[in-house]
Amino acid sequence: MQPLDLQLNGYKGIDFNADGLSALALRQACAAVRAEGGGRMLATVITDRLDRMTARIGRLTELRAADELVLPATVTAAQRLVAAGRGLVRLVTLAPEHDAGYATTRWLADQGILVSAGHCDPPVDVLDRAIDAGLAAFTHLGNGCPLTLHRHDNVIQRVLAADRLRWVMLIPDAVHLPPAMVRTVIRAVGITRVIAVTDATAAGGMGVGRFSLAGQEVLVDAGGAAWAADRSHLVGSTASMARIRQVLRDLVGLTAEEIRQTTEINPARALADATRGA
Repeated sequence: MQPLDLQLNGYKGIDFNADGLSALALRQACAAVRAEGGGRMLATVITDRLDRMTARIGRLTELRAADELVLPATVTAAQRLVAAGRGLVRLVTLAPEHDAGYATTRWLADQGILVSAGHCDPPVDVLDRAIDAGLAAFTHLGNGCPLTLHRHDNVIQRVLAADRLRWVMLIPDAVHLPPAMVRTVIRAVGITRVIAVTDATAAGGMGVGRFSLAGQEVLVDAGGAAWAADRSHLVGSTASMARIRQVLRDLVGLTAEEIRQTTEINPARALADATRGA
């Protein structure tokens, strides 16, 4: 079984969110991912205006066959995005606290799509109700959240305590999360619930420089961290799946089978479970 990366925004200078993405560029990015230890992947379209998101999903779908803006989750918007993918949309990340009546979560889950919470701060009761509606995962826990958190009541603690949340995704690249936190999350939720993703962008595999993610400038430093232009926050990663596996082995201390669990078995199972639940 090949590694399965559920969150890949681009790689090796290629931005999957570029409006002029070409077939050649997409093939080059996929080839680079495979050459550096990756395998299967979900090309990720980041949150933007709805017309741009649908166009980008449609473009990726067409190529497969031949700034971060926030908008409320609605069934109508979800229907447009899913329709643009013509059956290829498999995972959607949303903020449960901005999904009125959890209708979007419920509709997506009914379509067999893995629904994940991310870039959000839902209270415990909201998280619980979203899970009741079909929320099954949390996107890159520890990232996409406020820099300063209440030491007891915060989104990380709420997710760790949410036993009914089936999957917890992490970016274990030694940049987004300290290896000690990765170990803590795995111990708290169990190896069978953790999914490792790269969250790589067009800056992946390129070294120091300036790159683009859906129109945003990304600055990559000597340590491999990808920053927003104002250095206020990380913007995706530069990590290959080989790097993720190396960190899990050498810094987190996982066994070969545990690494396989988090990079191959769990992501594949998450998609399969969502499909079966439709």
